[in-house]
Amino acid sequence: MFADRAKIFISSGKGGDGHVSFRREKYVTNGGPDGGDGGNGGDVIFVVDEGLNTLVDFRHIRKYKAGNGEDGGKRNCRGKDGEDIIIKVPEGTVIKEAESDKVIVDMSGENRRVTLLKGGRGGNGNQHYATSTMQAPKYAQPGQPARELELALELKVIADVGLVGFPNVGKSTFLSRVTNAKPKIANYHFTTLNPNLGVVDLDEGKGFVIADIPGLIEGASKGQGLGYDFLRHIERCKVLIHILDAAGSEGRDPIEDYYAIYKELQEYNLDLNKRPSVIAANKVDAIYDDGSGEFEDPVKRIELEFEPKGIKVFPISAVTGEGVKELLYYVDGLVKELPDEPKVFEREYDPESELINSDEPYSVYYDEKADEYVIEGPRIEKMLGYTNLESEKGFKFFQDFLKDTGILEELEKLGIQEEDTVRMYGFSFSYYK
Repeated sequence: MFADRAKIFISSGKGGDGHVSFRREKYVTNGGPDGGDGGNGGDVIFVVDEGLNTLVDFRHIRKYKAGNGEDGGKRNCRGKDGEDIIIKVPEGTVIKEAESDKVIVDMSGENRRVTLLKGGRGGNGNQHYATSTMQAPKYAQPGQPARELELALELKVIADVGLVGFPNVGKSTFLSRVTNAKPKIANYHFTTLNPNLGVVDLDEGKGFVIADIPGLIEGASKGQGLGYDFLRHIERCKVLIHILDAAGSEGRDPIEDYYAIYKELQEYNLDLNKRPSVIAANKVDAIYDDGSGEFEDPVKRIELEFEPKGIKVFPISAVTGEGVKELLYYVDGLVKELPDEPKVFEREYDPESELINSDEPYSVYYDEKADEYVIEGPRIEKMLGYTNLESEKGFKFFQDFLKDTGILEELEKLGIQEEDTVRMYGFSFSYYK
């Protein structure tokens, strides 16, 4: 079964909590803090598996969760890290954030192994918070929470050349003649419901990968029929071969068919029509002069319509092989002129920044007993877990975060003064305006 779309839910592992404990040994009356750190939560990792060509496995398993980190223990024992979860996908899988439909990563090109969600960082044990003035800290840092995402997976085939055309124009027959692919072929509409890939081998090591894109219909770009399912597979193709039924064997006009397909490609993605394309005027073996004297050569008509516009027309018969070799060598030349790298879709959604800056609650208050201003909440934990406060860039992000979220304004409303202490989950710093 072929499947090129799926929705799944993923979750990284929660970080283990830091531990609060104190050293207890014979002859040591007041041992220092020895609470261990929590282990880090497991990551969610996507890997390209060359042996896969469908997303069908995701129809059966929809939830994927990495392991949680273990809590820290006494005697400085660090908790065990949670196990990563590795999710295998076929090459060409585009991973999107489900709600916004924005691209997170395209598992193509150099993207062979990608950590999509980092596990929560383990919390520090109380051993980290001993100071000259506080030698027995009774608090430890909680582990960072797990991070969750709902994903939409889309498989977009990777091929140099795409065959496009209305149903029953002979695309599958053409593919079966020029490659080792064995598509199902029959005389009815939508014979091909799955993209078929094949490799065209020419002399002297030449060749390219070709895809039979399932037959299009008018309105496909608006989602009619199986429009979106079909059109997404054309996006990576470098060259398009428009296959037309030159014989008009189903009563259709091949020129009108071309313009109808052109319109669908343009409405789906304007960039598709900027790619090199050729026309294969197929079924020339089925063109007959009825002897009435009114015969108009349909191939000549197609050539007069498109060749002045720079679109090369090749009369072919996918059944007999006539004209096929000339077409393939011409297309091979077009492919070789283009960059070798496949089209890779750019990132539009960054889980790191999007999840950190979510609208989760936080609180700001003054702790009279400790004489400190305290900032806490899930949002603060996430920010601290993924920010390196020791780097200039990280500290600038930290400052902007406090300002943009209104935390600085709330501190000022509470009456904070310069050099007062602010505490956030074990991090303490002096306030300066």
